[in-house]
Amino acid sequence: MLSGKHIILGISGGIAAYKSAYLARLLVKAGAEVQVVMTPSAKEFITPLTMSTLTSNPVVSEFFTANTGEWHSHVSLGLWADAMVIAPATASTMGKMAHGIADNMLITTYLSLKPGVKVLLAPAMDLDMMAHPTTAENIGRLKGFGAKEVEPGVGELASGLTGKGRMAEPEEIVAALDKILDNEENKSGKLYGKKVLITAGPTYEMIDPVRFVGNFSTGKMGYALAESARDAGAKVVLISGPTALQTPEGVETRRVVSADEMLEECLKEFDSSDISIMTAAVADYRPKIKAFSKIKREKTTETNLEMVANPDIAATLGKLKKKGNILVGFALETENALVNASKKITSKNLDMIVVNTLEDKGAGFGGDTNKISILYPDKSMVEFDLKPKKEVAVDIINEISRKFK
Repeated sequence: MLSGKHIILGISGGIAAYKSAYLARLLVKAGAEVQVVMTPSAKEFITPLTMSTLTSNPVVSEFFTANTGEWHSHVSLGLWADAMVIAPATASTMGKMAHGIADNMLITTYLSLKPGVKVLLAPAMDLDMMAHPTTAENIGRLKGFGAKEVEPGVGELASGLTGKGRMAEPEEIVAALDKILDNEENKSGKLYGKKVLITAGPTYEMIDPVRFVGNFSTGKMGYALAESARDAGAKVVLISGPTALQTPEGVETRRVVSADEMLEECLKEFDSSDISIMTAAVADYRPKIKAFSKIKREKTTETNLEMVANPDIAATLGKLKKKGNILVGFALETENALVNASKKITSKNLDMIVVNTLEDKGAGFGGDTNKISILYPDKSMVEFDLKPKKEVAVDIINEISRKFK
C-alpha cells in the first residue's frame, strides 16, 4: 500500500540515525516517494548526501539554503505528505513536537501537516530517558494529536536490563506504516469491517505419494476475489488448494491439499465470517484407499481405482449457516447451467450462486477471462459480459455489497 505514497522521513540526532538509511531504502523499494527532513544535530550522525542518494531527493535541513538563500517551504511539504515517519525520534524532538517548539525544519514541517496525515514515531534513547514521566507525558500528548508510537525494539542495554529504548527495526516501521495507510484507505471500502472467507483452486486427492486425482483449476478466480474483497476494505481469509499463484498481499492465506483439509480450515473460520465465497473446484471423489508407497505398474492392461465421495464443503457450511452469514457458491457447468445452478442454491442453502459454463468461449479453468451470471434463490439473475477475471471479481464483490449491505 506504499506504492506512490508521499512519505516524509524525519531524522533527529541520535546514534540510531544510521538505521534511517536502511529505512529510506525500504520505503523507496516499496514504491514510496521519500523526502528526508533532518535536524541539524542529525547531520552529526549521518550525512545528508547519503540520504539524498538513497531517496533521489535533496535533503531538507535548514530553512534557507546557505549559498543561494532559497527558502524551503515546510508548508508545501506538509501539504505534499501522505504520512510522516520520525526515526529516530529523540526525547528532545518529541518534547518539541508535543509543545510546538518550532526551532528547526523538522518541527515546523510536523506542525504544517494537513489534517488527517498520520505521524509515526520510532523512539530511540537511553532506557532511563524513555522511562522518565516527562517522556511518557510527551508521548501521550502526541498520541492525542494523532501520532502513533512504534513499539521500540527490546534489546540488551548497558545496564544488563532488557526493556524499551532501542529504535524499532526498519522492517517493523515499514510494516506499521503500511498497515496504518492500508486501514485508512480501506475505511471507505464497501466491505470495511467485514470478514470474508474465500476458497480457491483445486483439491488434490492422493492415490499414492506421487499420484493424485484433481482438476485443471488454477485458482485465478478465487485469488482475484480475495484481492478485490481486500481492496473493498474486508479482512480476508483465503483457503487455497495447490496453485502456482503468489500469496496476495494483505490476505491471510492458508494452503491445503485435500477436500478434507479445506473443509477443516473452513470450519475454523465460517462462524466468524460475514461472507463466505466458495470458489474452489473441490474434487467430488477421492480414492477409498491411499497407498503409502508408489503403486508399481503391473503387466496387466487394466486396473481398478475404488472412489468414495468427498464432503460437499458448501453444503456442509449451508447447514451450519446462521443469521448474518452470507454464503456464496460457484457452479461450473457443461450443460443446462442455470437449471443445475438453481438446484444447488436450494440444496446447499446458498444466498447466491455464481454460474459459468464451458459452453461460453473464454470461460472456465486456466484462462484469464470469465463470463458469469449471478443467480439468487428467488430466481432473479444478473448477467455479465466476458471480462478479465480481475474485473469479474470486482463485479462479484460489488454485487455482494449491493445485495447484502
